[in-house]
Amino acid sequence: MPDAGTTPPHAILTDIEGTTTPIAFVHDVLFPYARARLPEFLATSGHDPEVASLCEEICRLVPGQPPATTLRDWMDRDEKVTPLKTIQGMIWRQGYEAGQIVGVLYPDVVPALDRFRAEDIRLYVYSSGSVAAQRLLFGHSNSGNVLDRFAGFHDTGTGPKRASDSYATIAARHGIAARHWLFLSDSAAELDAARQAGFATCQMLRAEDETVPAPNHSHCTNFSEIFRLWS
Repeated sequence: MPDAGTTPPHAILTDIEGTTTPIAFVHDVLFPYARARLPEFLATSGHDPEVASLCEEICRLVPGQPPATTLRDWMDRDEKVTPLKTIQGMIWRQGYEAGQIVGVLYPDVVPALDRFRAEDIRLYVYSSGSVAAQRLLFGHSNSGNVLDRFAGFHDTGTGPKRASDSYATIAARHGIAARHWLFLSDSAAELDAARQAGFATCQMLRAEDETVPAPNHSHCTNFSEIFRLWS
């Protein structure tokens, strides 16, 4: 599918941070929340089999220092490491379920999701945050629980977001040829990778996030503009 044509995609794959959700929510709300509660979480949940397994994996990846130190170092560098993202998601779950966190979606997102569904376009998420964290955000959002708008979720367990193979894997997993997908993201590197895999691409230019336009991709400033790509 060309980036601007007359044929709608069969499926849309969307990023979260800077695309459906302001970057500030992730960096100013979610990240500080997880960092502040990390010591207590490890102290109270460290014997949980899943948490213990994650800590063992962290020690294998970075031997010679406590998992808590490694996790804080990864947080400081915003590393896209699966054990970190999984533990952050566990901490965020506690916050969402306690009503201390409410996921933030741009106001143009949900009306567009409803229109995608009405036009029989399947919608998937691909984010560096864990699938569990993605579901928490969309399940406890400022627009309510909107999980029913999505057909599936993907995280870095599928592969790096800047690797074209990751997008090929997603397309194959859902049985939809790459040319029938549209990928939405604010990241030029991610868009380039999706384009290499054969996806159509559109960069979201959110004024609040001061996204820098990338060449060789379509651009939209909000989700309502996406429909002009095939109309």
